[in-house]
Amino acid sequence: MKSILAFITVLFIVSNTYSQIKDYELGSSMLQRYNQQSGYFDLSDPESVNIKVAVWGFVKYPGKYIVPVYTTVLDLLSYAGGPTDAAHLDDLRIYRINSDSTQSLIKVNYNDIMYESQLDSRTARLPHLEAGDVLVVPGAPRLYTRETVSIIVSVLSALISLTILILNITRN
Repeated sequence: MKSILAFITVLFIVSNTYSQIKDYELGSSMLQRYNQQSGYFDLSDPESVNIKVAVWGFVKYPGKYIVPVYTTVLDLLSYAGGPTDAAHLDDLRIYRINSDSTQSLIKVNYNDIMYESQLDSRTARLPHLEAGDVLVVPGAPRLYTRETVSIIVSVLSALISLTILILNITRN
């Protein structure tokens, strides 16, 4: 009885030791990435003013970010792991709450950001990030061959099972 109690105590201690939530930064090893439970990333610069922004939509790591005030939209998109292959990069959106409590929507084309040096600086006004901004990367999920085959096989197997069931019921 004492050995069972000792075994349960050791098992309890070991399980609590390995189940602790650990803090991982965005640039941490991918082997330990599965322990990341939240979408809160601190990329702040201790020598600068930092702001809180959010990235949602079709990016690899959506969530809230603490970034330096000099962070650009392109930097924020990179911090979020980049857009997925289903993202619509010509329609990035920044949602902002202004100081007078009104909301504004700023649409950004990714090509305008990538080729900023080629744009006419008099007419091009790329937005800067402000505290509380939400960058939304819209998109539509794509259906690839593997998913299409999986759906067809699932439907086909259900139909075959239903046919066999009906044949077994009618034979009896």
